[in-house]
Amino acid sequence: MIIIKSKKWLITLLVILIFGIILFLLGLGSTGLVDETPPLFAAAGKAMSESGDWLTPKVNGIFRFDKPPLIYWLMGLLYSLPKNEVWDSFGTISARLPSALASLFLMLMIGDTVYCWPQNGGRKLFTPIVASLGFALSPLITVWSRTAVSDALLCGTLGISLLLFWRRMASNKKGNCISPWFFLGLAILTKGPVAFVLAALTLSSFFLIQKDWKNLVDKIKPKRGLLITVLISLPWYVLELIKEGKPFWDSFFGYHNFQRYTSVVNNHAEPFWFFLYVMVIGSLPFTPFLFHGIFEACKDLITSLKKGCIPAESLSIYCLCWLGSVFIFFSISATKLPSYWLPAIPAAAILISNSFEKLQNYRKAFSYIWIFNLLILFGLSIAFFLSNIWLNTINDPEMPNLASNLLSNGIILKARLFFYTFTFVGIVLFVFRSLNTLLYLQVLLFLGQAFLMPPIRKLGDNYRQLPLRNISKQILNSRQGGETLAMIGIRKPSLHFYTKQIVFYESSAAEGVLNLFERFTFDRRINFQDKPNYDNEYFLVVIDKYSSREEHWSNINHQKLGSHGIYYLWRIKKSDLNTKAIELLNNGFEANWRNKQVEKF
Repeated sequence: MIIIKSKKWLITLLVILIFGIILFLLGLGSTGLVDETPPLFAAAGKAMSESGDWLTPKVNGIFRFDKPPLIYWLMGLLYSLPKNEVWDSFGTISARLPSALASLFLMLMIGDTVYCWPQNGGRKLFTPIVASLGFALSPLITVWSRTAVSDALLCGTLGISLLLFWRRMASNKKGNCISPWFFLGLAILTKGPVAFVLAALTLSSFFLIQKDWKNLVDKIKPKRGLLITVLISLPWYVLELIKEGKPFWDSFFGYHNFQRYTSVVNNHAEPFWFFLYVMVIGSLPFTPFLFHGIFEACKDLITSLKKGCIPAESLSIYCLCWLGSVFIFFSISATKLPSYWLPAIPAAAILISNSFEKLQNYRKAFSYIWIFNLLILFGLSIAFFLSNIWLNTINDPEMPNLASNLLSNGIILKARLFFYTFTFVGIVLFVFRSLNTLLYLQVLLFLGQAFLMPPIRKLGDNYRQLPLRNISKQILNSRQGGETLAMIGIRKPSLHFYTKQIVFYESSAAEGVLNLFERFTFDRRINFQDKPNYDNEYFLVVIDKYSSREEHWSNINHQKLGSHGIYYLWRIKKSDLNTKAIELLNNGFEANWRNKQVEKF
């Protein structure tokens, strides 16, 4: 039965909205882009805005067919707003806002769904907030919702679509079935066919266990709906295929979809059970509630198979199908990344809220789960207590003084105090048997994130990205006569984003010298932003301090123009590069840039 929307509903969504704004939007543009993938997305979006070519994504003078265009279009529209360079000086608000808003809207949709369709007579006020915070406070959502890539946008569009499908099936009222198919079309424009596959697996598995499945199918109007999805998502694919032909087909469908699923790409090989591990991490520190929610959903499923199920009370079963579809599909995939789990997190959050509801009536189970959860909190406290030991094992060549910086900035001390307090409050609430303990700790974790995450982001930005922004400024001031720009060693796409220049990325190996020598002749690129003068006798090089120690680079005559962090800016005469290249050729080295694809980030 649908609850009539009231003042309580408005207050509930307003509370969720405030939580979401603070978690996803506050300080969104206070730091620069984080290498390596986000600058590629941002550069493609900005290129669309500045060039007027909204069809084909391009970065660094080459096509970028990694993802469909919705994420680039949204970024490009934001970059096109008046005075963008004033209110978005780092270019990060425009790049990150699509991800942040997608998560915010999905958070509201989760809260609204759980409020309007309480399961088994559940409470109407706290459970929607628990479900929404269960989503927003997931460590994976915390990271990807503020990152300029397409994963959070896929999670948002697909998650809203799947929730709208269930709402249509759960409702006894006649309503339009356009909206779930519309958002499914957007999801396909965000990440490709995988969105349709995940939706199809979720719906088909749910129909399979429903006795009245024909009526449920009729409610979502698949024939009309598929037409809507196709009209939204297909035109870009057709136009791009007509325009670019085989390169687009081979890159997008061949490499980034089929090959990623059937073979290991970019060394992302993981065992079959990898996503069980990610599922545990993705719901910390409240993972026991997720597993209890899954257990209770399985019980509901068994009951529904025996006695039937009212559609409006099937949300936990639907979320079980949703979570299971994502788990099985990506577990079979040869290439596995933690971000692949994001589409399952909305379902996990609702299952956590289902656990919260069920535990109101089971005091014994409540005690067992909270003891397990307190052990997790205690383990996190111990980990931060021993941080002086494990911090020194972190080896980040871009932040060689990471441990001392974390300690000197007081971030570790603040984290210790927070987790000690977190654990202590959890113990006190457990002792007093508060039924709202989960909600109270979620609010405390929310405060901890709002308190701890900004200085952590700022620290990372100061030591990893600020040197790149500074060296980009120096390049813009030092460049003469359209000099070509190269980056040796550590590859940072943000250098292209901030300089708007064609950048030739090469490894620090001896072959890198030969590759650069040949590429200046055979790999000449231009774009609307930058037309390098390949005949200029000099070129600029950004090289990290580790690569600069390699003999084949350090022995090339160069003028040192400046240094920022671990990066040096050199000016090199092309004739000196050629001399070194010939020497390496005579010593048996060969260029390998045509097969190596050094810019496959």
